[in-house]
Amino acid sequence: MILVTLGTQDKSFERLLKAIDKEIEKGNIKDKVLVQAGYTKYKSKNMEIFKSVSNDRLEELMEEASLIITHGGVGSILTALKHHKKVIATPRLSKYNEHTNDHQKQIIEEFGRLGYIIPLKDLTKLDKMLIKSKTFKPKEFKSNNDKFKELITDYIEESNHTSWFNRDKFIILTALLNWLVFYLLNLTNMNIYLNFTITYVLSCFLMALFKTKRLSNIITSIICFYLIEGLSLLLLVDNLNINVILSKFIINTLVVIIYHFLVKKN
Repeated sequence: MILVTLGTQDKSFERLLKAIDKEIEKGNIKDKVLVQAGYTKYKSKNMEIFKSVSNDRLEELMEEASLIITHGGVGSILTALKHHKKVIATPRLSKYNEHTNDHQKQIIEEFGRLGYIIPLKDLTKLDKMLIKSKTFKPKEFKSNNDKFKELITDYIEESNHTSWFNRDKFIILTALLNWLVFYLLNLTNMNIYLNFTITYVLSCFLMALFKTKRLSNIITSIICFYLIEGLSLLLLVDNLNINVILSKFIINTLVVIIYHFLVKKN
């Protein structure tokens, strides 16, 4: 039995199912094919398609399958590897509106380079990858999911395969919210340093709430940035007589730039 998994991505990946259907029609696939389609709506007389199943049932299907065909989601690939299965993985592409970017290409290339899977970059070559899967012996996968996900994520980000905005959008939005709250509180004639402290605590709360994965980095950043921003505000407003709102905007912009080049590298 061949199991096809498309994960939980909220975009269709009909292109892959059409390619598999074509290989069934050509007689290149003779096994029963089950498809966990997620958000992909596709009808086929050749495959048994379901939107989703329980985790326990998916585990059972993984055990039964002789081959897994999947998209380039890290979770989907790691789940198949955990069951010591042969995997053919193909990326969702942004040009077909299957994803917001093409990072799955790099994920698949990296897994393929390490010998864990058969990367399928061109769906027209699915027949050749099916033949290859018969003799393919994947490298033994030792489960360390969190570390492996981190390595893959770092590979994508450091290679600039993820846009700078996608990498830094959280800090950008936090900085804008910080500035807006500072502006509104300033209208009440609040002391600027009390205002600064309140808005900074709000930003730190958001960072801790949504970025707990790197809490140690966050605590260090909170202390350093608070001192740097406070001194910068003192310099711009009290010494250089720059408008307080403009000063805060300049500081927040610098924080985003520093975060991009320094904090994300830690």
